[in-house]
Amino acid sequence: MSDYTSFLASKAPRAHASGFEPHSLPDHLFDFQQECVAFCLRQGRAGLYLDTGLGKSRCQLEWLAQSAAASNGKALLLTPLAVAKQIEREGRSLGYECRVIRDQSDARDGINICNYDRIDKLDADQFGAVSLDEASVLKSFGGKTSASLINLFSGHRFRMAATATPAPNDHMELGQQADFLGVMSSNEMLMRWFINDTAEASQQWRLKKHAEQDFWDWMASWSRMAQSPDDLGFDGSRYILPPLNIVRHKAAGSNVKPMDGSLFVSDMSATNMFDVKRQTTAARADLAASLLTDGYWLFWCDTDGEADALKARLPGAVEVRGSMPIEKKEEYLEAFATGQAKILITKPSIGGQGLNLQHCHNMAYVGRTFSYEAWYQSVRRCWRFGQEKPVNVHLIVAEGEDQIGRVIDRKSDDHIRMKAAMATAMRRNAGRGEAKKVPYNPTHIGRLPSWLNSAA
Repeated sequence: MSDYTSFLASKAPRAHASGFEPHSLPDHLFDFQQECVAFCLRQGRAGLYLDTGLGKSRCQLEWLAQSAAASNGKALLLTPLAVAKQIEREGRSLGYECRVIRDQSDARDGINICNYDRIDKLDADQFGAVSLDEASVLKSFGGKTSASLINLFSGHRFRMAATATPAPNDHMELGQQADFLGVMSSNEMLMRWFINDTAEASQQWRLKKHAEQDFWDWMASWSRMAQSPDDLGFDGSRYILPPLNIVRHKAAGSNVKPMDGSLFVSDMSATNMFDVKRQTTAARADLAASLLTDGYWLFWCDTDGEADALKARLPGAVEVRGSMPIEKKEEYLEAFATGQAKILITKPSIGGQGLNLQHCHNMAYVGRTFSYEAWYQSVRRCWRFGQEKPVNVHLIVAEGEDQIGRVIDRKSDDHIRMKAAMATAMRRNAGRGEAKKVPYNPTHIGRLPSWLNSAA
């Protein structure tokens, strides 16, 4: 029976390793970071899903340096806006040969760091290794960005996807990460472990109950995920964060008019969201301005109208919006990140990923969307390892906005369950070694049929 159990275990889907045994790892990596880098180097194509502040950048830099040395000497790190300079500073301080590039002519041996916005100016085949920072950019199932990145790097031996939120909205989005890495196509993943939830007559997919353990075991065979070093079997006491204080404010005079001739105001939805925001912008901006104290402040908004209202009420604030040239966005975000500017107004879609802003511990949301990833990532710009003060998050809401909070809370619960399941899977698979390496050893000797031999 034990032999049969072992036989079944050997048939379980596991990612095949394409990497190499790592060289000695630097002392600047903590113990759990060294374990993650070593695993990813052996794997060759791996997911690195460490929570914010756990050192994804340092892990990526070391992985890229060793992968570049094992390939053609050139590695590429793709990042969100304004993060490239931040990683370049960190990399150089640690002794890595790295630089920010704007097009292919800037590329050199070592680690080349570039914004996603400039991917069309690069020749993917010129790099032996690639890592996607904040790789949840792949989340759009069948989207143009996802398809482009998957196709551009489909032949690379060394690929990494690194983010704190690999599946910010739905577990099925993990298929995009696996697809980019060449572990398994999104469609095959869905067919193996997911089922279409026809109860809601939608295209939503959910994990099959009987397949959950097998699915997370498969994830553990090609990725590392943790919200604390404890999840990887290491001491996480130094990663205990200061308190997060979420304060809700009801904007005075923010009552909205019912739509479509209704007698009452219904909860905000995707269809009436911008109408509600438009009616309450001034009231929310007034309240936000009244919260301002000495020190650094982050003001998150969702629309240009909200940004305009904040800018008029916060003299001296730096604003970054989508219509600005890339160079200007980078300049202003860099000014706040380095402490030159004290107040920043922007959207989570622009400044909500990758930036280390631990010097700031006060933020206010004048506009919020239904996106859990935007909420989670933007809060974690300040509430992360290295933050020494309690982080104060002020939520300024108007009538009808309660539905946004309920949706985000539900997605937050899903995200917590995903990380817990993955941590359990990694502990369960800790003694099984790394991903299986199964060489192809054919034993069947084929022969041509007699009619084909005679025809020859």
